Amino acid sequence: MARRSLRPTDLAREHGLSTQAVRNYEDDGILPPAGRSDAGYRQYSEVHAQALRAFLALRRGFGHGTAAAVMRAAHRGDEESVFRLIDRAHADLLRERDTLDEVATALDALAAAPAAGDGRRGPLTIGALAHQVGMHPASLRKWEKAGILRPQRDRATGYRLYPPDAVRDAQMARHLRRGGYLLPQIRVFIEQLHAAGGTADLREMLHAWRARLRHRSRAMLAAGRHLDAYLDLVARAGPPPPEPGGGG
Repeated sequence: MARRSLRPTDLAREHGLSTQAVRNYEDDGILPPAGRSDAGYRQYSEVHAQALRAFLALRRGFGHGTAAAVMRAAHRGDEESVFRLIDRAHADLLRERDTLDEVATALDALAAAPAAGDGRRGPLTIGALAHQVGMHPASLRKWEKAGILRPQRDRATGYRLYPPDAVRDAQMARHLRRGGYLLPQIRVFIEQLHAAGGTADLREMLHAWRARLRHRSRAMLAAGRHLDAYLDLVARAGPPPPEPGGGG
């Protein structure tokens, strides 16, 4: 199959990139090695153009690191690694979606539960709370330092005691951490929840979280078409020509 010679600027122009960015992608192994003209200029082909399309599409759904790893594996013909990387990313996304559902379920339970201060439950010790949320007490102390938890203190012993509202905060924080939220973000949410006296802020956060997951899912779906086209093109075109003399 004859290859049409393309310049770095031809690849860059399609995506609004700089020519240096295209060269950097090749140097990083994200694009396959380019051929060289007699004068030493890089010569790309439609294989390279489709590789760039596939990488940029993959990056939107899978992130830079996974997209780069997928392309490097594809260049060396390691389809097993390509599919494993993609499958792992989809599995991670599914786990995050399940976590979101858990947070939503916990929110519904919170909304239906009696008020935290109704006196039906006594405060928990740090050990009891750690056991309940499946964490180490040191993590709860770290959350306290971050402003997420506000335990009371036993007047006689000075030990930490967690009333029902602090238990609720710990449960919500655990779910949000599993969803990838950072401690400062969780602290802001907990503060807003306390100020509002309700769950409206969390529902808005969950709505935004679900929208991000939908966006990633669509981006992954779109990237699959570009990657499939690249793999098919490589199979039909064969590998790019080697660099003459191994020049840089």
